[in-house]
Amino acid sequence: MTIGKRVSQRTRGVKAKTTILYGFLSLAIVLVAILGWIIPAFTQQVVTVSVLMHAPEAAEWKPSVEEFHQTHPNIRIEVIEGPNDADQREDLYTSSFLLGNSPYDLVFMDVTWASKFAAAGWLMDLSDRLSPEQLSAFLEGDVNGGRYQGKLYRIPLRSDAGMLYYRKDLLEQAGYEPPETFAELVEISRSLQQQGLVDWGYLWQGKQYEGLSAMFVEILKGYGGFWVDPQTLEVGLDRPEAIQAVQFLRSTIEKGISPPGTTTYTEEETRLLFQNGKAAFLRNWPYVFSLAAQEGSAIIGKYGIKPMVHAPGRDSGACQGGWGLGIAKTSQHPDEAWKVIEFLTSEEIQRKFILATGKVPSLKSLFNDPTVVAKYPHYPQLLEVIENAALRPPIAQYAQASDILQRYLSAAIANRLSPEKAMKAAADETRRLLNR
Repeated sequence: MTIGKRVSQRTRGVKAKTTILYGFLSLAIVLVAILGWIIPAFTQQVVTVSVLMHAPEAAEWKPSVEEFHQTHPNIRIEVIEGPNDADQREDLYTSSFLLGNSPYDLVFMDVTWASKFAAAGWLMDLSDRLSPEQLSAFLEGDVNGGRYQGKLYRIPLRSDAGMLYYRKDLLEQAGYEPPETFAELVEISRSLQQQGLVDWGYLWQGKQYEGLSAMFVEILKGYGGFWVDPQTLEVGLDRPEAIQAVQFLRSTIEKGISPPGTTTYTEEETRLLFQNGKAAFLRNWPYVFSLAAQEGSAIIGKYGIKPMVHAPGRDSGACQGGWGLGIAKTSQHPDEAWKVIEFLTSEEIQRKFILATGKVPSLKSLFNDPTVVAKYPHYPQLLEVIENAALRPPIAQYAQASDILQRYLSAAIANRLSPEKAMKAAADETRRLLNR
């Protein structure tokens, strides 16, 4: 074999080895690329975001949670079921935060909890999570209920507000328009009672509990008064307007417009009396509307809703209620928790939730949404009511302040103390609380 042939064979061998090497390298690159895409897809850790709710609420949100899981495969929402009593759930959240290792990422909270939790440093500031335009889509009172010292800690999930229910049929029969003032409410109540059309004129919640404080802020605003100014911490419970508000409530019992048992009534006692056709007017929450329309109700198609009555020249007040979501400061997954909030408060999900449950949305657009109105024709009226929000004071010591008000207000309406003495004592004790 000549030298030229040996060189040619060696060259072809090198080329063949090079081709094979390049083939292996190309295959390796392709395999690395495939594995680089497949492995993270199978090994990426699923983040669990936990929240505490009571069982009925958890059941209502279950379809939304399942839909979230379908669109967010790497985030799981763990709903921990707590007691039905809201105070007990608040205590569970509080205890977990005090222990310093809370298991909750999201905090599902009543409007009155936000200031307490924020003041204690348990919640993340969400002020930069939404633009002013995005925030303006929510009910103003609901948003303000989630603020503390100018910062936002709670995003509204579903709303609530106190309102006045009235018997349309009886007012039309007697030739009355729905009342606008406290005096008109009393006049119409007396007239309908004297005609034997109803047993009672006006039903409200007078038991010593949080519902008493909620009801009272509406009457207080209707007289132009205030409870506590959250900016200055000035207390207004012993001012003339507050005393007038107490005198009005007490007078309804003294005049027989409201039942003697009012001092023991909560929402349900008053709802049942109204639903059974025993009264002309009822102060209560939106949930009554659907229940009073169910089979067995004595007033199906006979009632309407309107903003609470007020004194001449004053504004109506609807106590702001409702529930929202915050993010625990101890959460290890704040961004994932925020994705949950964004999803559950979106217009599409809220629409589905409202249509399924009849609850009150936190987004203003849904009150006039054609699909919602087709099922709940009273929602545009409900928006009119709920936009007249009256907030319970967003202060860190709200729970203690409410307890003080409940005790002295209860004593006044039960005729154990005069309105003047009761409110003076309530104001003094509240000032001591705030100055500690």
